[in-house]
Amino acid sequence: MKPRPSSTNFSAQRAQQLGKQTLDIEAAAISALKARINDDFSRAVECILTSRGRVIVSGMGKSGHVARKIAATLASTGTPAYFVHPAEASHGDLGMITRDDVFLALSNSGESDELLNILPSLKRQGATLIALTGVPTSTLAREADIHLDAGVAQEACPLNLAPTASTTAALALGDALAVALLDARGFGAEDFARSHPGGSLGRRLLTHVRDVMRAGDAVPVIHAAAPLSEAIVSLSAGGLGFVAIVDADMRPQGIFTDGDLRRAFARGLELNGKRIGELMHPQPASIHPDRLAVEAVEIMEQKRINGLLVCADDGRLCGALNMHDLFAAKVI
Repeated sequence: MKPRPSSTNFSAQRAQQLGKQTLDIEAAAISALKARINDDFSRAVECILTSRGRVIVSGMGKSGHVARKIAATLASTGTPAYFVHPAEASHGDLGMITRDDVFLALSNSGESDELLNILPSLKRQGATLIALTGVPTSTLAREADIHLDAGVAQEACPLNLAPTASTTAALALGDALAVALLDARGFGAEDFARSHPGGSLGRRLLTHVRDVMRAGDAVPVIHAAAPLSEAIVSLSAGGLGFVAIVDADMRPQGIFTDGDLRRAFARGLELNGKRIGELMHPQPASIHPDRLAVEAVEIMEQKRINGLLVCADDGRLCGALNMHDLFAAKVI
């Protein structure tokens, strides 16, 4: 067994040199792909776009890891796709593939035995075969209906053996396919959010005001004729940072915040006998419960306020929310 190299052989300068060299080689490999975005690429996009089935992505080894990522990217951007292991395909998983599907096969050499072994079955089933290889003259490339050339001049590995630049190029070409399909489908931010409901974008685009607002007894409400002392009690009990002042029909007339109270004390105002209607901010900012929660954030930031009333179609108060509620919902 070959002994492990001693740490005394480590050179910081050599490590940095190889790191930069790797990035240069991989950047050059991706840049070279631009010349190959041609009619074959357009045919591949159109083929997938018009397919009535799904995209099955497959590959062995490092190409398999890239294939999984490409399948995931396609699926999350509007193109139904999944990964099938080529070895498993020859042991029953071919049954998941139909003539309406597109089979995207990845192999840098284009001679992967596991993929070549299932080619006859794929042909019989009538699935369209798109090959993404590094060798246009390979068996897989020749047998494919459409070939995408992801070849690289060299690997970033100093031995020119480990898949590095080649896997980066294949991944980038897969991303290019996904982006072109996304655009052709008219896939938008809301579509993306629906397939990522657990992500931050999903929360921002799918969470509505009604989902995060406080309602009922959780919203402190008083009338304009109420004394300041009553407003202070409601303000403290509500825990919202403000109290809503409404008329007899529950339509907002104003708002009074804990900051307003502190500023009134700081200015030395005579507060005895004051009615809350004399101290409130009239025409308070509000939002409809069906609006997106992120819109509430924008209103609060623009107006430099920490809370917002929520009013229904008829203008009546139906809830309220503050920045803490939006933070808790992870909208911001």
